[in-house]
Amino acid sequence: MPVTPIEATLSLALTAALDGNFPDCLGVAVSGGGDSMALLDMLRRWDQVPLAVVSVNHGLRDGAAGELALVSDYAAQHGLSHDILNWQWDGSGNLQKAAREGRRNMIAQWAKARNITHVALGHTKDDQAETFLMRLARGSGVEGLACMAGVREDDDVFWVRPLLNVGRDELRAYLRAHGLTWADDPSNEDTRFDRVKARQMMATLAPLGITVDRLAQTAAHMRREREVATWATNTAAQNCVTLDAGDVVISRDRAVNVPEAVLLRIVADGLSQVSGAVYRPRFRALQAAIVAIQPVSLHGCLILPSQASWRITREWAAIQTLRSSVYDVWDKRWRLIPPAGTEVSSLEVAALGELGIAQLDSWRSAARPRQSILSSPAVWQGDTVIAAPLAGAKNGWEAILA
Repeated sequence: MPVTPIEATLSLALTAALDGNFPDCLGVAVSGGGDSMALLDMLRRWDQVPLAVVSVNHGLRDGAAGELALVSDYAAQHGLSHDILNWQWDGSGNLQKAAREGRRNMIAQWAKARNITHVALGHTKDDQAETFLMRLARGSGVEGLACMAGVREDDDVFWVRPLLNVGRDELRAYLRAHGLTWADDPSNEDTRFDRVKARQMMATLAPLGITVDRLAQTAAHMRREREVATWATNTAAQNCVTLDAGDVVISRDRAVNVPEAVLLRIVADGLSQVSGAVYRPRFRALQAAIVAIQPVSLHGCLILPSQASWRITREWAAIQTLRSSVYDVWDKRWRLIPPAGTEVSSLEVAALGELGIAQLDSWRSAARPRQSILSSPAVWQGDTVIAAPLAGAKNGWEAILA
C-alpha cells in the first residue's frame, strides 16, 4: 500500500525526533480517542521499531473502560502488548492538572520499568493552537508561547510528538479511510475546562485569520526565538555565573550590562538547576526576586541577595523531610561517597538542618551562608551527624553532584 502524505509527515517527524537512532522499543500512549488511535495505527504501519502500548484509566468516567477496551482489542488483533495503568485523584488541586501530571508520572514509571526510553504522544496541530491560546491568556512569554516541542526529555524519558504538523480532522479522515474505530471523550465538550473553551473560541477567531495553522505557525516562530534567547542566556551565563557547592552564584558586576530578559532567564535556569523543577517560575515572581533586598523563597530555593551577587541555594523547608540511603542520589543532585570499608547499611542521607548544625563547630569554616549549610547533604545515623562534607565536616566522606 502506498504511503499517504500524513504517514510521510509522521515518518519525517519521527526520524528527526529520534535523530536517526531508533530505540529498541517505542512506547505509545493511547487513550482510545481519535488522535492516539491514528498515531498507533500509523506507527504500526511505519514498522521501523517494536511498539509497546500503554493507557491510563483515570477512573473519572464510567465509559473510560470501554474506550480502553478499543485499545486492547486493537493491540490483541495486531500482536502488540498493552498495559492499562489505573490512576486515582486524591481530591486536591486542579483536577485536569492533577490528571495530566499523574498520567505523565505513571507512564514515565511504566517506561523506565521496561527500559523504554521514548514514548510517543498523539498531540496534534490543533492541540498546539489551543495550548498557544491558553498560554496567551495566562500572559506567557516566549518560553510558554513556544508551546509543545516535537521531542522533550523529562523524568529520564523522551516524549515524542510526531503529529504536531497534522490536524485533528486529517486524523479522523485517516481513521475512516482505514475503517478504524475510535472513541470521543465527552469531556472534550465540557466548557468547565480551559482547553474546551480555547477549542470553541477557534471558530470565533477564524474570520480574523487566527486559525489553527496560523497559531501553530506563530508557536513555531516562538520556538525559534526561544533558541535565540537560550543561546544568549548561555553566552551571558558563562561570564557571570559560577557554581559553589551546588549553589548558583550570579555576579552583579558581570551581569550589569545583561538585558533584563536574559538575566531573568539566567535566574530561572539557576532555580531549575538547584531545585530540579522542570518548569520555570512565573515572570512576575522572577522580576520581584531580582530587585528584592531580603532573601526570597521561590521554586523550592532561596535567592540570597548581596551587594556582590545573587546566590541561589536549596531551601531547607523544601527538603527537610527528604531522606535516602547512602546508595541513592539525594535530592536528585547529591551522591555521598563513603571512605573505603565503611559500613553504610545503618546510615541515611538528609539535609543538615538545625539539628545537624548544632552538632558541628566547623560549619562556619565553609564560608557559605547559613541557609546554604542548612540545606546541604549530611550523613546521619539516627539523630547523629556522621559527616557533612559541604559544612566542613568531611570525616573522609565526599559529596559530589550526580
